[in-house]
Amino acid sequence: MEQTLIEKIISNHSSHPVMAGDIAIVDVDLVMATDTTGPLTIKAFENMGGTEVWAPEKMVLVIDHASPAPNEGIAVLHDLMRKFAKEQNIKLYDVGDGICHQLMIDHEHVKPGQLVLGADSHTCTYGALGAFSTGVGSTDLAGAMLTGQTWVKVPETIKINLTGTLPEGVVAKDLILHLVGKLGIQGATYQAIEFTGEVIERMTLDSRMVMANMVIEMGAKAGLVDLKGLDLPYEFDMLQPDKDANYIQVLNVDVSNLEIQVAAPHSPDNIKNISEIGDVSIQQAFIGSCTNGRLEDLHAAAEILKGKKIHPNVRLIIAPASRQVFQDALSDGTVEILSAAGASFLPSGCGPCVGTHQGIPGNGENVASSTNRNFQGRMGNRNSNVYLGSPAFVASAALHGKIINHNECKKEAIDSL
Repeated sequence: MEQTLIEKIISNHSSHPVMAGDIAIVDVDLVMATDTTGPLTIKAFENMGGTEVWAPEKMVLVIDHASPAPNEGIAVLHDLMRKFAKEQNIKLYDVGDGICHQLMIDHEHVKPGQLVLGADSHTCTYGALGAFSTGVGSTDLAGAMLTGQTWVKVPETIKINLTGTLPEGVVAKDLILHLVGKLGIQGATYQAIEFTGEVIERMTLDSRMVMANMVIEMGAKAGLVDLKGLDLPYEFDMLQPDKDANYIQVLNVDVSNLEIQVAAPHSPDNIKNISEIGDVSIQQAFIGSCTNGRLEDLHAAAEILKGKKIHPNVRLIIAPASRQVFQDALSDGTVEILSAAGASFLPSGCGPCVGTHQGIPGNGENVASSTNRNFQGRMGNRNSNVYLGSPAFVASAALHGKIINHNECKKEAIDSL
């Protein structure tokens, strides 16, 4: 019985081997909830009669979405989470510690081959480690907290083989935007994505997290990134799909001629080459989120902005993915470069991405953002327009006050030396 990667992982957590389409009861390795979902999960857990979670060491709570609390109501919910974590002896990451998905990987809560549930749609990010991780509702998560198990319908898999070499200035964010545009926001509904090929093998963990993070923008249940070429600070089994596994679709993509990609309003699959974007002025720029708030992202922005000042009509906001990312960027001088250029730093967390706290754009404003979604109103104002791209794309827009090819910015920097 030849199996895909997700069929193998689910089989390893079930009482018997499974294939796509099967319904399985599975053991869960970890559950996670944030301040948007944690309070509802806790209440559902209590309504189920729960008094003790099945394994405190296998649950994590994170306060990252509206952090610090912007009002009394949210402050009360945060306190509810703190109290529950203390009573149940659960690990809680509090204000400023960082975004849940960054913390789960940085602190080694998630490891390759595991099965992880999170009450957040971008839980699929952990697929960067070859884990089956997926977002679920608060009630389903509460059930897993109580029993250590859940049910799952085994997804079919789309295999995406990536070959060639990414051109100068084109990065993982451009690649995943291209693929989202190619498949569409419903093109992989309740399916798994396997990313493989020489392009993946050369990627850093940060870049692999970008790839896995945005499979939900295709409707996918999970995204699994090939572990070949990945260096981790611990030993792990490199689980691989069988050679003759059955895929619902196989895509072979040569990236060699890929241009810088932009998701234009108002959908993550409204993808255009940057050369197709007209004269679009920018009033706000944001670098951060669970997609692109990591150290290599801040480095990319600093490379564009070193020794320069952002455009006077632009607000550049940066929310590092974690306190550790901020500390590392502080230590190596990146924060100094970005701050001197005019950037404002927010506490490590989700920041403007979710549109409920900090950095909401004004009416008619255009935003260049490194986040994962640009649906109308996503950043808190239905009358604004959000353009998605890489951190270098955002930094270049902040520098020039308009959307511009950041390769041109780099060329300007070299010519000025």
